[in-house]
Amino acid sequence: MALVTEVAPDGERRFLGATRAEWPALLWSFVYFFSLLAGYFVIRPLRDALGTGHRLEWLFSGTFVVMLLMVPVYGALVARLPRRKFLPIVYGFFIACLLVFHVQLQLETGATIRSAAFFIWVAVFNLFAVSVFWSFMSDIFSAGQAKRFYGAIGAGGTTGAMAGSLLTMNLVDALGVPNMLLISAGLLSVSFIAILNLVPWARAQESRLGWQPGEDAIGGSLFGGAKLILGSRFLQTACLLMFFGVGVGTWLYNLQQGYARIAIPDAAERAQFFSRLDLAINFIVVVIQLTLTRVLLVRYGVAPMLLFPVVFVAIGFVVLSANPLPALLATVQIGSRAGNFALFQPARESLFTRVDRESRYKSKNFIDTVVYRGGDVAFAWVFAFLSAAWAGSVPSLAAVGVGLALAMGASAIWMIREQRRLPSDAHGADREASVLPRGAA
Repeated sequence: MALVTEVAPDGERRFLGATRAEWPALLWSFVYFFSLLAGYFVIRPLRDALGTGHRLEWLFSGTFVVMLLMVPVYGALVARLPRRKFLPIVYGFFIACLLVFHVQLQLETGATIRSAAFFIWVAVFNLFAVSVFWSFMSDIFSAGQAKRFYGAIGAGGTTGAMAGSLLTMNLVDALGVPNMLLISAGLLSVSFIAILNLVPWARAQESRLGWQPGEDAIGGSLFGGAKLILGSRFLQTACLLMFFGVGVGTWLYNLQQGYARIAIPDAAERAQFFSRLDLAINFIVVVIQLTLTRVLLVRYGVAPMLLFPVVFVAIGFVVLSANPLPALLATVQIGSRAGNFALFQPARESLFTRVDRESRYKSKNFIDTVVYRGGDVAFAWVFAFLSAAWAGSVPSLAAVGVGLALAMGASAIWMIREQRRLPSDAHGADREASVLPRGAA
């Protein structure tokens, strides 16, 4: 219990890093992330199952194009709307889309086009919805609170992911793919409720600490996030780290999909296989998040949390290049994604509590969407080319993965160096940004 309970310097007892006054915000953040990832992991196995009938490089290309079209729309919303309107609009839109797909997937004609559209939409939904979540968390928690809370909040998302995987694993045969989307929409509605409960707490936190009011529209240009990246070495490093991190994930994902396409021809069985894989990953993640994440982040900072997952995946690719067994591939995939969710992501997200609001909402979202999917597209096409040239040789493709892991490691080291130059907390960064004319960044 020492890992989850402690006594604060002022003598007040903390549970999972939170004092009694902080517990409402932590609890609602937990509920928010739980319901968000539960809703996503209900439909993620469906996406993967439907996507195996298509060439992944074309699906990733379509996703990237949609991302490029969405970025100016997102930028316009962030620039013009206060938080209390912006967040409900984003999640209300995603719920409406799920209801539309519920109807569309029941039609008998155009199944190929609908499955491709659904794959692309789920990929867009995941990145935008999760990016907005972490931007909101960075907007309401200080850097010190982030170190204490992000492990527990991440555990909320992980347990939600496990719940979503279990729902799909056990219900998809009985209810069918279209009706699972209604369950996902219901879970996203819970996220909507959590947002409404967090906004007043965020407003009180900003008032108490003298931060820039989050109810003010951020302003700036539609492409302000990309412009800020050009002038910030930290944001440029974040782009590079995201790009090569995506490369590692895309490489493993393509290897996994190739195996599933051959070994599991039935779509429902593939959905169950992907659900079991997700469940194993998320079980490991939640154990780490509740025991190690906060301890490592508070005591040692971001360095070990950024580097440990890279070391694991590099070793995994080396072993896989020598022994291309399906069970080993699944092990590397589980370890890679578990390290990403339990260690890498909380460390990375905590750094965005130390940049200004426009960077948190605009630049971070640009990195989480355009850079992410741009990496997806690039590495999916490279994988397709090399796979064709090497007749799908897993050892050769895994050897390329070793190089990607090393590039990711070099980016992580650069990020560790650059984060030392950031302000100690977000409100300091906001005050620095506020002296610039609106849109100057």
